[in-house]
This record gives sequence, C-alpha cells and structure tokens, in this order.
Amino acid sequence: MIVGVPKEIKTREYRVGMVPAGVRALTSAGHTVLVETNAGVGSGIPDSEYQRVGAQIVASADEVWKRAEMIVKVKEPIAPEYERIQPNQIIYTYFHLAGVDPELTKTLVKKKAAAVAYETLQLDDGSLPLLKPMSEVAGKMAIQVGAASLEKAHGGKGILLGGVPGVRRGRVVIIGGGVVGLCAAKVAVGMGAEVTILDVNLERLTYLDDVFLGRVTVLASDSENISKSVREADLVVGAVLIPGGKAPKLVSEALIAEMSPGSVVVDVAVDQGGCIETCKPTTHDNPTFVVHGVVHYCVANMPGAVPQTSTYALTNTTRPYSRKIADMGLVEAVKSDPALARAMNTYNGHVTYEAVAKDMGYPYVPISEAMSRK
Repeated sequence: MIVGVPKEIKTREYRVGMVPAGVRALTSAGHTVLVETNAGVGSGIPDSEYQRVGAQIVASADEVWKRAEMIVKVKEPIAPEYERIQPNQIIYTYFHLAGVDPELTKTLVKKKAAAVAYETLQLDDGSLPLLKPMSEVAGKMAIQVGAASLEKAHGGKGILLGGVPGVRRGRVVIIGGGVVGLCAAKVAVGMGAEVTILDVNLERLTYLDDVFLGRVTVLASDSENISKSVREADLVVGAVLIPGGKAPKLVSEALIAEMSPGSVVVDVAVDQGGCIETCKPTTHDNPTFVVHGVVHYCVANMPGAVPQTSTYALTNTTRPYSRKIADMGLVEAVKSDPALARAMNTYNGHVTYEAVAKDMGYPYVPISEAMSRK
C-alpha cells in the first residue's frame, strides 16, 4: 500500500501523523511511505530521519494526497484539503465529524472516502485507546492554561490556584470524570487547588474518590450540583465525551453569567461541539474570549502546543492499526477487528457511525452493510 503523511496545516498544529518508527514498520513490510517535506519538523523530526527508515520525501501536499491510497494525519482535513481528497481514499486521523464543518462530511460522502476515525476506535471494554493519549495531554494542559488565564494580565480575576497560607485556594470544577477529568484533577491537586469532579457514573466517582484518597470532592452530575459548583468556581473544565457525537450542553449561558467576573472556563470538549453553551472553537493564535466577564479558553487542538509529547504519545497507539490496514487492506482489516470497525465513520458514500449520522442528518448505514454494497 502507498501511505501518505502530509504536513498538518491547522493553525499552530505542530504534530505529525507518523514518526520514523511507524515508517520503518511499514517500509520493512514492503509498503511505500510518502512524507511531505518538513511534515515532522514541528515535532522535532527532520526529513533525514524519515529518509533513514525508507520514506520518500515529497515536495508538495498535493502530490502526497494524489499518490497515496491511505493518508495518515492527526487532525481532520480542513477546507483547503477537501479538494485533495481522492475518490475511495482511506483517511486515518481524528475527525470529530459532529463538531466540525458539515462540508467535511459532505465531501467524504461525495468522494466515497473511508474515514477511519481515531476518536471512535473502541475496544470491547468500551475504552478508546487512540483518544486516550490526547485526552491525557489535554486534561493536564487544561489546568496549565486555566491557571495562566486566571492571571490578571490575561483577563482573569487574579487567583493563584494553590493559594498561600492565610488565603483561600483556587476552586477548580471538572465536569466529567473520564481520562480528561482524571488527568486535569491530578494537575489541579498537585498545584494545591480545591478540586471538585462531577460525573454521572457513580462507580467512576467511587474510583476517583479512592484514587485521590478523599483529596477531591466527587459529586453526582445533575443540574443542581452543576449549577452550585460552577457558580462558585474560579476555573471550570469541561471534560465530557459522547463517543463520535456532540457533547451535551451542561453549562448554560445563564449559569456562566452567574459566575464571578474573571473566572475561567476551559472546554476540552469543544472539538465535539463543547459542553459549555457559550464556547466556540478558538486557535492557539487567539485562544481566549470573554462572555459575561468570564474568560473562555476553547482551543480545539490543545495538544498541538506540545507536539514532542503529543506526537509520540499518539503514534504509539495509532501505529498498529495503520500497519494492519496496510497489510490486510481496509475491508479485511475491518472484518477481522471489531475495534477498527467502530472507527469507520464513512465508507463508500455512506455514514457508518450512528452518532455521526444522527447529529449530521444522514441515514445510518452499518459498516458491514456499506462494505457489501457495490
């Protein structure tokens, strides 16, 4: 198979879809890997490192997209890349189709592209192994950027999360106790903040209470608890996930208006539409905006800011599946692996992931049925 690795073009996106170890795994198995020149520089990987393990360095993104049977990326294709997508091409990346430009889904369907989405590749135990490493990074970053945004110079109220003796600690509220929430809580607790985690899963709350040895407050996520906690918070982290679908709006604009001026919200779920009503995607160039006096940090590719960590963390998990697709071909790989079947968001002109179909207004066609159609 010919596999293409284009340079990411989203604003300040420095990650790359494949590292030299991934290239070596493919070239040693007889596959061809095309890497766009300087694709890995932002992650500290020069072209020479790719060449050393057998990659062909290609001068333009157009050539990579045109020649490759499978494209391996980090972020979903954006508008300038839509025309580069080839008919029936396999694209293996994060898509978050329910939370991005509807034109992307339209283009994928029109071109009968196979969208293999990292975020919906799900094991039988319900875990999301390709989403987990970036959730870990985003969760930890959420507290870093939230703490900085609380500084007066950045528009915040001027609160130090850890406080000092004789002065109260900052109050951090984390909505969602999954991977993002757990990692956010680790950093917040480490900084000395007063931390509350809300989740709908009582078993998860028990686990979190045990992990933190009672150092965090764990609450059932209902409207009353959310309202009270958010209203009193200095920093709110939105960490809610519906695999493949839009995040539910759990914090209303009216509730944001009740927060004290200079408070901060960081919505990690913004790439899935966000769980805070007032949030909209921002970039690393202009990461924040203010609504009702509350600073909003809503960067949709937060891990892109720390690419030397993020790229390797991501590709450690994505590599085996790209190798499986290349070795077996997409159809046989999907038939052999239920987790990979769940990663299929579009195929042969159909939307094959139910939550995406529902949110985007397309008929849902199971992947097994889509693959059997001519």
